[in-house]
Amino acid sequence: MAGFDDSLVREYFEMNGFFVRQSRKYAVQSRRKRADEEGDLLVINPSPRRDAVAPFQLFSSDLPAIAAGVVAVKAWHTTKAITPTMIKKGDLLEFVRKEAVEAAKEAFADLTPTEGPPLAKILVLPGIPAQEPQRSESITLLRESGVDHVLTFRTILENLVQAVESNQSYAKSDTLQLLRLLRVYDMVKAAQLELFGSANSQK
Repeated sequence: MAGFDDSLVREYFEMNGFFVRQSRKYAVQSRRKRADEEGDLLVINPSPRRDAVAPFQLFSSDLPAIAAGVVAVKAWHTTKAITPTMIKKGDLLEFVRKEAVEAAKEAFADLTPTEGPPLAKILVLPGIPAQEPQRSESITLLRESGVDHVLTFRTILENLVQAVESNQSYAKSDTLQLLRLLRVYDMVKAAQLELFGSANSQK
């Protein structure tokens, strides 16, 4: 499902005004990916808010504060939230290593000047723990490992469901067309977001 999850994240950033570039076009199966192969998506905001500061956990209203970023998509949907133990294993964090960031900068070279904005390192995951002390420990471990921001699939799905129009066809996007059909057949509601819960429950 990696292709679908990457597509979902890509649609989300594009819907919110970002230019998106995929940093790799292939899946590595016979060996472990090198660090310079880890960043799934590169995103750039053509008109960021320079006076805004984004929090560690991003919500859609925080995106204007992001100028550019390297985004790793970790679609571990078998769990609703990563744990400190999972973070300590290190499998989430290859994309923040120096060679991965340098590869992202090279991929952006034709879009941004050398002195352009620093790349935010954004980790997309199912969620982070809602309860203490696991929540604080997870955030501390991620920050110490070099992650600048986390973005949850719940936030992405809620934003896309709100954004799609029932009376508009999205023929060029299977992802948006699926979400539109869920709206058309009353399986989700834009206002109540019955399928995903309330926006206040995003963790």
